[in-house]
Amino acid sequence: MAAWLVRALAGALVGLFYRRVEVSGVDRVPHTGPLIVAANHQNGLVDAMLVLATLPRPLRPVAKAPLFRHPLIGPFLRLAGALPVERRQDPGSDPRRNAETFAAVRYALLAADAVLIFPEGVSQPEPALMALRTGAARMLLEAAVGSSRPAALLPVGLVFHEPGRFRDGQALVSVGRPVRTDDCVALHATDPQAAVRQLTERLAEALRQQIVEAEDRQTLRLLRLAESVWRHETGARREPAAAWLQRAARAWAWLRATAPAEADRLRREMEAYAADLARLGVAPGQLSRDYEPAAVARYVVHEVTPVLVALPLALVGVALHALPYRLTAVAARALRPEDDVEATYKIAAGLILFPLAWALEAWLAWWLAGGVGLALFLLALVPAGLLALTWRDRLASVGAEAHALRQFLLQRSVHESLAERRRALAGELERMAARVPPAVLTGDPGGR
Repeated sequence: MAAWLVRALAGALVGLFYRRVEVSGVDRVPHTGPLIVAANHQNGLVDAMLVLATLPRPLRPVAKAPLFRHPLIGPFLRLAGALPVERRQDPGSDPRRNAETFAAVRYALLAADAVLIFPEGVSQPEPALMALRTGAARMLLEAAVGSSRPAALLPVGLVFHEPGRFRDGQALVSVGRPVRTDDCVALHATDPQAAVRQLTERLAEALRQQIVEAEDRQTLRLLRLAESVWRHETGARREPAAAWLQRAARAWAWLRATAPAEADRLRREMEAYAADLARLGVAPGQLSRDYEPAAVARYVVHEVTPVLVALPLALVGVALHALPYRLTAVAARALRPEDDVEATYKIAAGLILFPLAWALEAWLAWWLAGGVGLALFLLALVPAGLLALTWRDRLASVGAEAHALRQFLLQRSVHESLAERRRALAGELERMAARVPPAVLTGDPGGR
């Protein structure tokens, strides 16, 4: 029951915050048996919520000890059966107590439970894997001593787009193939340090196969723009965006090392193109449209009309949730969180402020209209809120399309020029990609 509650709560929170959450490779999760799930760490507590919500097995997270004393987060961790770890950088920590954590992990794995760990040890917002701590490898290898069934080690990559922006952000959970551990388990009996080092290195490489690494966040934004340019020029997405981005990031790193002048020129062209798109307020995909009257009419019927029809009920939802929404935004700005915990702060603030605002509104409904008013408020609160959220997303899409149509009509020559530049950039991307060895694109270290 506790595992179901944790999964349901985590799923509801990330589903509300992010406009889109994708999961790939979920069939690789073993249904039974001891398991250690190891994921990269870029987005604070949201990382754990994403994995807990999307993987089909109950997971026991390994979390830093101070979080267990947090009045909001602590109960959630205890409900999930989380295991505390003492870090040297945390005030008041006592790393000697980590022996208790390792023992608890061992017992959990002997009971065929699944444990979730973030082996980088800290969260950071840059699109790169930090050096892994050895904890995951040590936990697995020490738990394997005397066990007839060592734990499986499963790498999970988390990839974000605008991770701290409510309803603008997107997340991908990419589950890789289990890491080979049998030789490391055998080596651990004679050379524990070598076994831990080898398994940690193997895990790091497995995680890199599941994430998109770039030198900085601006480079990752340009890679996303390149993916959009490529996809719209070819007319179809022949592979998932994350897979394309992984290959593009590897190709970019290789080009930076082997042809820096050409890579810099391409980057300048992409940056100039991104700046012109932003100035015009359009996306690459909108440049393909000719906005024929029949197409515009069909769009109005299928997209604009539902927005107008739903407007009255959506406004009710907006009115009921406007106060806590604004308060949460104000609180998030006042707290000034680091980029990697922005989403965590917003969700945490919302968990406090939304119920308080709802309680105030419920009291006002009762004070103004008695029991009937209170009943109507309670009945409308959730469905009206969900409708308002859906309406908001659709309205944003319609607004973007209306703006693109306006720009097309008022600045058609600029629109056509950007479309031509998109075709030229796609050709340049194809030419440069053809120079990259296939081994680099597949992530084979020997090909670099």
